[in-house]
Amino acid sequence: MKELGPDPNKIFPNENIPSICYIKNVITRPNIIVGDYTYYSDDEGAENFESHVTHHYDFNGDRLIIGKFCAIAKGVEFVMNGANHRMNSVTTYPFNIMGHGWEKATPSLEDLPLKGDTVVGNDVWIGQNVTIMPGVHIGDGAIIGANSVVAKDVEPYAVVAGNPIKVIRKRFDEDTIEYLLNLKWWDWSKEKIFENLEILCSGDLSKIKSL
Repeated sequence: MKELGPDPNKIFPNENIPSICYIKNVITRPNIIVGDYTYYSDDEGAENFESHVTHHYDFNGDRLIIGKFCAIAKGVEFVMNGANHRMNSVTTYPFNIMGHGWEKATPSLEDLPLKGDTVVGNDVWIGQNVTIMPGVHIGDGAIIGANSVVAKDVEPYAVVAGNPIKVIRKRFDEDTIEYLLNLKWWDWSKEKIFENLEILCSGDLSKIKSL
């Protein structure tokens, strides 16, 4: 039987490159949801992706949602809502987590500046040592430059970098971006993706618009 690409249900898609793993197959937390073929690359243990999702507590109810075919480089950190302290009181100090009677000052969820789910679209490339703050939404096809701090939403097919991030440019013109967002190639069957690999990887954008 002809191979149509790597098995999305394996931890390591290429046994010869153990620094790359498919994230969805190493997730243990129900509040992290990752699509097929999205990988994390780290030569110090790619399968330890969850350790890069910090301050993620069940009682906050926030989720990390990552789409399909994303490429995530080593050193990324997804800072979740548990990192936030209340800011509408005299002090931001979290007395309650220290115990010994101080838990009487435990804030309600309504008192915390919760930002909701963190969502990464499909076909997103995240460079090395990027920090993504709580509640950020990153659009399909975006590129996040190395060492960036993402504290606001990123539009589809935007290239951003810096601390805080700034838009460097859009990858394509608006008509092409609209076409790709409607095309949703990441939802194709593995057979259709295999048949159109050369087109997906071509710099000649007229080819993709012929589909």
